[in-house]
Amino acid sequence: MKISFFATTALFITATEAFHVGHGGRRTTSLNILTGTESAAERVAKIMSNKPQENEAFDKLVKKNFPGAISNKELETKVANILETRGLTPANTLLCTSLCCDELARSLEDDLNKVYGHNFNLGGLSGFPFAGNTGFGAMSAHVPDGGYCLLVHGPHVGITKDGVIGKVERSGIALVDNCCGSAIAASNYLKGITDGGAKITTKLQQFSDFQQGAVQELILPFGKRLNEAENRMKELPYALYDSQDILVRDIISSGSKGIKSGLALLSGIQINTSPETLDYFHPLRFDYYDEIGVVVEDLLPSLMVSAPVTSVILNALDQGQ
Repeated sequence: MKISFFATTALFITATEAFHVGHGGRRTTSLNILTGTESAAERVAKIMSNKPQENEAFDKLVKKNFPGAISNKELETKVANILETRGLTPANTLLCTSLCCDELARSLEDDLNKVYGHNFNLGGLSGFPFAGNTGFGAMSAHVPDGGYCLLVHGPHVGITKDGVIGKVERSGIALVDNCCGSAIAASNYLKGITDGGAKITTKLQQFSDFQQGAVQELILPFGKRLNEAENRMKELPYALYDSQDILVRDIISSGSKGIKSGLALLSGIQINTSPETLDYFHPLRFDYYDEIGVVVEDLLPSLMVSAPVTSVILNALDQGQ
């Protein structure tokens, strides 16, 4: 088979670009981080200027159902400020996430992409870290030299405008849909077992639906807790979170030798809402790990204070804390 002159030329150009050698004879590479002079807080402010306005009535509704939840606007603003005081900037931080495959879970992730650059994805259905130790090891190698990692993880749950938990309005779809579909399917599977109505099957695991099978197995220890819950859909994401929290921290511990200057672990429950309202997040962990993988600071109290983060941090610094 003969290759035309044009095809040969195209292949040559592609190969040349793929193996471009920069100054000093080294092959150039590009990390998924954002350079520039803007701070993380300045980037968050720009992102939030295009978001829906805060809705006081809906804010109360969300917080009544999920005490401790804060809007993504408040979350992202505070996280950017807190991390920047500890040296984590858009130019030296790699974003890593373990969030559900659902497009609604991308809202927070997309915002953080605009602050820190493209994320390394550890997650799959329901937000479980299916990339595991291998994924974490690969991610660690991508952190800038002398840089940091921001790891964000957690399951998600929907809440409608009128307060129905486990449902959400989606853009362009008239049907009020389940959220999280994977979590609810796993909950129904578990309920079939605890209620005694599950059918016996020889198909313990199918590769074509391996992740969902794993989610169902990982939720098994929470059968009694969910059956006794006042609102099963409200309790479900917290049960999933408890399982994920153990897995993620074990993965970090196993891969701690790959941590460079430090790692910030932000985890909790994503609360997805209609397109007309802000999404929310219930932070449950915000730990700072040093370069050898030891938790040296609990940042959660700083994240949950009602006063402006910058004022709190400056006051603490002034007092020598």
